Amino acid sequence: MIPCRHVVDGMDLHQPEWNAVSSLLKQRRQDLQMADASISGFNIGLNSGASAGQTVMHAHWHLIPRRKGDVSDPRGGVRGVIAHMQRY
Repeated sequence: MIPCRHVVDGMDLHQPEWNAVSSLLKQRRQDLQMADASISGFNIGLNSGASAGQTVMHAHWHLIPRRKGDVSDPRGGVRGVIAHMQRY
């Protein structure tokens, strides 16, 4: 099931819709890993609100395949968008 109800913020989904999104993300992760053995990790992003970078005002997730060495230091993951959170 893909949620069809329009919501601006993914956090506003009802639990069954949230479960469907989770299931779809897991399936797409598996599909991508089977298609490309160089994928060794993923970032999953949900921008919630304009101040968080949301520019398309409907709920959607970013499933970002990552590969070993694609950046010099991947620690912090998506927190890299906040300068002082980039390094541990």
